[in-house]
Amino acid sequence: MPKRALVPYGLEGTDLMEGDPARRAPDGRLDEFLYVVGQLAWRPDAGLQGVVDWLHRQLGREIALIDSAGAVELSTPRFPEEALVPLGPMLTRLTTGRMSSAATEIGAVHLRLEAVGTESPRRVLVLAGPTGLSPRASSLASHTGSVISILHRARTADTALHGYQEKAHQLRVALFMALMAGDTVLARRMTTGAVPALLECDRVRVHLLRCPPEDRDRLARVHQDSSGYHGRGLMVRCPVYDEHLICLIAEDDGPGDGQGRGPGAPDGPGDLGGALRELVGEHPRYALGISGAHPLRATAEAYEQARHALAVAGNAPGRVAGYRGQEPLERLLPRDAAVGWARSLLRPLRSLPALTVETTRLAMHFPRSGVADLLGISRNTVTAHLHRAEDALGVDLRDVRSRATVALALAVSGLHQDTEPVAGGTDVPGADSLFRTPAAAAWAEGFLEPLEGAGHRRVRTTLRTWIETNTDAQRTARSLGNSRTTVTAHLRTAERLLNRDLLATGSGVHDLVYAFGLLGEIPLAPDRAP
Repeated sequence: MPKRALVPYGLEGTDLMEGDPARRAPDGRLDEFLYVVGQLAWRPDAGLQGVVDWLHRQLGREIALIDSAGAVELSTPRFPEEALVPLGPMLTRLTTGRMSSAATEIGAVHLRLEAVGTESPRRVLVLAGPTGLSPRASSLASHTGSVISILHRARTADTALHGYQEKAHQLRVALFMALMAGDTVLARRMTTGAVPALLECDRVRVHLLRCPPEDRDRLARVHQDSSGYHGRGLMVRCPVYDEHLICLIAEDDGPGDGQGRGPGAPDGPGDLGGALRELVGEHPRYALGISGAHPLRATAEAYEQARHALAVAGNAPGRVAGYRGQEPLERLLPRDAAVGWARSLLRPLRSLPALTVETTRLAMHFPRSGVADLLGISRNTVTAHLHRAEDALGVDLRDVRSRATVALALAVSGLHQDTEPVAGGTDVPGADSLFRTPAAAAWAEGFLEPLEGAGHRRVRTTLRTWIETNTDAQRTARSLGNSRTTVTAHLRTAERLLNRDLLATGSGVHDLVYAFGLLGEIPLAPDRAP
């Protein structure tokens, strides 16, 4: 290539082989280089400027790294970018792999170009100085280009690994949501070719770990296997509550001990349940709630139990609690009557979009912001869907008693979704006749029995008033002549006594409504006219 006249830019520096007395000894250069590379290798967010600056110090040359599109990716401060303009064809040959290195002069500027990497399109390392490079200096530049290529490939691999981890997490969340909907067939279809061991089990326990949000990914990675799952378990960052790590663990045959240990199950570092309990013992900020064992299709019920247990775990010995509550009310109601009541109440939802129905179902258990996160929609969209459901059902879902009624109807419908309509007769029982049964009364009495002691009468009064004031703690305090702090303290005590979550997620409030309602202490929400 003919020389082109450029104004010299006053680059100073000496060649590596020209006897610079100030240069480092070879071992010193190597130590510094390894230090620089090590710092960059362990910092995925760091750029490659450190390597370029190191080469600049060794050779006294201005340096630029040109990306595959021909733009300057990074450079030393005094690199003459105007010298790159006439090098377009040469850069193209280097980036496309037709050349591996080249040397040329543009006016008074000597340029050395080294292709970086082996896969096209390649980057190009350009060194500019007042003189040409010696063979040894050229070799150092070439080796440095190879290191830059390796670092770039490591960054690319690291980015791909992070992408894989995030996609694996998204698949685990989708799998968990399919199990929450009771659709084990869909869960298997989603994992075709790599069906996790969890889906081969008959029963499952949910372990719900409360920990700092930043710990969740680390814990999930520690126990993750090569397929992206967790052996016979499944660990999922809760998409609603930032401090929750959801852990589904296959249950061995037998009743277990209520703490997630089935008979014959190991209780050591290699066991996921045991590892979670050990973590709680080592970290004061951790707590663990454990459900009972449930069929895989009843994962939603197991998850609800784990939420209740977690609310108790914070004040339990060792900050670990297993679920000790009763059977849910929907399992105790007479099946045919309950199914008829639920389907009648929910019939208006049939004409609404499926997303509206799903939004309504989720809103019975999660705050609206959480529903928005679960469904990938805005909170305003969630509110619009709920207004549509309210208009169809003729209820106000902001009222805790109406919400409890709809939640129970949805639970009954989900529990008996495969039940055929009752043959003969069109009469649908009302709430009074449906719930005034010995089994329902026994459930309510058993639910509130822990509050019967003389020392807890004030707690019971607070709970009833709290429901009557639509779970407004400030109004409850005013009604009782207490402080809001006292009301909250009573609610915390009730969580421990009733084994229900009343404050953290509020998923136990519906049971409280029905317990008081079935005993006639508060009115239940009125039926919607069929």
